[in-house]
Formats: sequence, C-alpha cells, structure tokens
Amino acid sequence: MMHLFQIRYNNTQGTLMRILMAVSRRALSMSYVQAAPSGDAFEVRILLDVTEKQSAQLYRDWHATVDVLDVSSMLALEEGWAEGIEGGAHMPPASVGTATYNRTAMA
Repeated sequence: MMHLFQIRYNNTQGTLMRILMAVSRRALSMSYVQAAPSGDAFEVRILLDVTEKQSAQLYRDWHATVDVLDVSSMLALEEGWAEGIEGGAHMPPASVGTATYNRTAMA
C-alpha cells in the first residue's frame, strides 16, 4: 500500500540522511521525497509502497533517530493520487487524514 510519511526533524548534520537510510536499508523505492523548512524545524515527506511490518519498522527506526521530532503517515488511497504526486502535483496538507505518533508520547 502506498503511504505518505511526514517526518519533522531538527536540521542538524546527518539527520536527513539517517531518515533516508532507514528506507534504503530495506531496499524500498522512494516514489517521492520532499524536504523543506517547517516552522522552527524541517520536514521531509516520503511516498513509499510498504507493508504494515515495514511501516512499523520505519516508525521504530525514525523514532530512535536523534533529532527526529515526530512521525506521521497517511494512506495514499485515492485513485491516481500517488501518480499525481510523482508527476509534481502538490501534496495534501499533512494534517488531513494522518496518524501522528509523537516521540514524547511514545516514551
């Protein structure tokens, strides 16, 4: 299933690379990646075709990554939505239909 992951992080040296390495270690194809400033932090959005198990593993890895503030995701269920994103369409607001897992809530 296609999932859109949104990860907020402090922009310190290597944080974005550690986030992306969690994906590449599993040999997952990243259909879409966008990183941008978000308030006082940064945010990366990644579109992946993952199983539930892979999604849980990614959440675990990202929450264990230094300077990751929170992780959220949503299913890309709408017909043609994933293809539109890959073609350059704008992303939906992350707050719409997301499941948020705050790092502090997990402790």
